Amino acid sequence: MDDMESYGQDAALQFRLMTLNDIPDVMVIEHEAFTMPWTEEAFRNELTNNHFAKYMVMELEGKAIGYAGMWTIMDEAHITNIAVREAYRGRKLGEKLLDELMRTAAYLGMERMTLEVRVSNLVAQRLYEKKGFESAGLRKGYYSDNQEDAMIMWANLPPAGRSGEEEGSVRDS
Repeated sequence: MDDMESYGQDAALQFRLMTLNDIPDVMVIEHEAFTMPWTEEAFRNELTNNHFAKYMVMELEGKAIGYAGMWTIMDEAHITNIAVREAYRGRKLGEKLLDELMRTAAYLGMERMTLEVRVSNLVAQRLYEKKGFESAGLRKGYYSDNQEDAMIMWANLPPAGRSGEEEGSVRDS
């Protein structure tokens, strides 16, 4: 992809809070990305009943092509899931989605961020390491589909100025 194409992609890329209307699109992404996808009911519960949950959708030209979620508890954010449509992978869009999630967490006052990632998912681990995450141990047999271990990763978030508005950041309404 040349610089002009990349610029056009970035200009058309939008991040916004996930709504209940996004669940059908999110389910398509979820099934493409995960061997154990969440259910529609799980997402509905996160959006309506979990006051710690913050979810965003990444759109390209008005089409949902990715989503990410986190729980914000005290001063820590826990990434619950992050995924990009299969057809859009390999374009650094997952990195842009993670950047936006981290910016949003910092804006909300979070100081640290954590996640679990399959020990076999080296692509994701490299991305997380690039963004400052470090391994902090394993959760043995974490994934119930195949008993695979999960690597626990943590990162410190850069402080975000809460007084000024950051263009493009997702915030509570």
